[in-house]
Amino acid sequence: MPRYFIHIAYNGARYHGYQIQLHSASVQQTLEQCLSLKLGQPIAITGCGRTDTGVHARNYYAHFDFEKPIADSERIVHQLNAFLPDDIVVYRIWEVPSEAHARFDALSRTYHYYISRTKNPFHTHDAFYVYGELDIHKMQEAANLLFEYEDFTSFSKVHTQVKTNNCKIMEARWFEQDGLLVFRIKADRFLRNMVRAIVGTLLEIGKGRMTLDEFRAVIERKDRCEAGTSVPAHALFLETVEYPDTILYDTCYNNPNTNPII
Repeated sequence: MPRYFIHIAYNGARYHGYQIQLHSASVQQTLEQCLSLKLGQPIAITGCGRTDTGVHARNYYAHFDFEKPIADSERIVHQLNAFLPDDIVVYRIWEVPSEAHARFDALSRTYHYYISRTKNPFHTHDAFYVYGELDIHKMQEAANLLFEYEDFTSFSKVHTQVKTNNCKIMEARWFEQDGLLVFRIKADRFLRNMVRAIVGTLLEIGKGRMTLDEFRAVIERKDRCEAGTSVPAHALFLETVEYPDTILYDTCYNNPNTNPII
């Protein structure tokens, strides 16, 4: 059965995260309903990971199986966007190898957390306003310590169903962008609430409430109660997800055996 990847973006403000929830609106549920209606059969989508309630995604990938070859994917994308709510957009749908997996084949994921240093009515929904002085240099020194560790239990939501709390941090840095302070973090995987907990703890460093040695101790104790408070979700964006070229390459237009139905 052909497998397809779908590339989307969404504003997570009114959703209880990406993953389907029993009694709450989710991005996955909304997208599955639209795809199922358009393709004429129930479609189950597997995403590249879950995002928490209120978190946004500039680039999100998922895969689904469909029994018929999809020829005019651009038309389907256009029709889906006409039907989906304004806070979800589909960029592209393309055929991938049958074993390709949106979650397990992802090489890395990158998040940005946006902080406003001055009160700004135009950033109330996409940045977290932090009042007072921050020692950005110390915050970066603390961020550099993340590369020395793999177990990030101290920054994970408790009682999650994961086999390991190990993650490989590839990038962790602070920078200025369009008047906002941004924390960029890239890893092979993330735990639930991990980025927001790390940012909240780094802000404790920046405000002088925690030392670098204490930050290191927080990581080593592997106790969520030791870390700082999680910052609000509305300022967190999943920016990019990286995949091997074999997945990002569209096989549909290069398969001589394809017999387009749709």
